[in-house]
Amino acid sequence: MARRPTRPTRNSAAPRPAAAPRASRDASPCLCGLPASYGECCGRFHATTAAAPTAERLMRSRYSAFAVGNEPYLLSSWHPATRPTRVDLDPAMRWAGLEILATTEGSAFHTTGTVTFRARYTRRGEEGALHERSRFERHEGAWVYVDGTFVE
Repeated sequence: MARRPTRPTRNSAAPRPAAAPRASRDASPCLCGLPASYGECCGRFHATTAAAPTAERLMRSRYSAFAVGNEPYLLSSWHPATRPTRVDLDPAMRWAGLEILATTEGSAFHTTGTVTFRARYTRRGEEGALHERSRFERHEGAWVYVDGTFVE
């Protein structure tokens, strides 16, 4: 990996990118990589009309939220014990694809799970990838992101 992206910080004042109008985004292919439209896939989680049924689906929806700049969803899907006060999205970051490499537990029958993934990006013309193992837990019945560690 050429370079790791900057982790979201709590105090940066970087400008936020403008999100595409919702109606035009709903019919577009979902950014998470599953064969469905954004509105049928991650968009319904972002709109809170449905909850992610597995840790993997939550991971995919969080990737899509980073890609479209949906800070409220990122915060609401973060475990309260580890949630920052805000997520400062890098306007120079363009997410280019998600690959799920492994999952452990994280189904409807579990209370914890992990998802190992590689997310490709371009930042100021430089390509890179984030390779992480994320931990998830159920909190008040819903899957939430707890934390992640970089994988080399």
